[in-house]
Amino acid sequence: MKSDATDIRNQPAYGLTEAARYLRLPAATLRTWLVGRAYPRGGEQATFHPLITPANRQPLLLSFYNLIEAHVLRALRTEHGVALNELRKAISYAEKRLNLHRLLLSSELRAHAGEIFLDRYVELINLSASGQLAMRKMFEDHLRRVEWDEWKFPIRLYPYVDATHRDLKRPIAIDPHIAFGRPIVQRAGVSTAAITERIDAGETIEDLANDYDLSPDEIEQAVLYSRAA
Repeated sequence: MKSDATDIRNQPAYGLTEAARYLRLPAATLRTWLVGRAYPRGGEQATFHPLITPANRQPLLLSFYNLIEAHVLRALRTEHGVALNELRKAISYAEKRLNLHRLLLSSELRAHAGEIFLDRYVELINLSASGQLAMRKMFEDHLRRVEWDEWKFPIRLYPYVDATHRDLKRPIAIDPHIAFGRPIVQRAGVSTAAITERIDAGETIEDLANDYDLSPDEIEQAVLYSRAA
């Protein structure tokens, strides 16, 4: 899978803290995936090398594609913790075997590529059978929140509204072609930030629901997403 460097989805657009908030990830975790980090090993300093190549290193900025890559990795971190060295080996193994570039962006993760990748990863970390089932379910849930185009490139992300509750509904979307890639209520295309600002200014949920032709629940979900830590 090749991606065009001039594509808006590949352009630097999100700061580290902003991206971590959108993805419901600790900023320190996301930073490690992007730039790596040093850690002690046997009295010496070792290094975790990055898993994701950021769109811009100085200053550190992510692209929409980077958001997708981090979202996919989040499926493994959320419940199981990511073994970075083993994960890197599993990604490299699947990319070489399938001749894929940037595996974490590939729609093939929903099929054969995902099986090869996960099979190799669980083999490397020696995960129990029950742990494998839980990981695969989490992985599938995360992939269902990515929309790909006919050329099998990601075009939209439906992030979780908060860090713990994984509702099947997908009221919020991140689309690089709408609202400068900031989160929107997908049915109306209005940014969650605009809705939150109007609520903070004293307008009611009912007023905003009428203005945007949305349900009160969609307005509440927009506010929850904007304010969830």
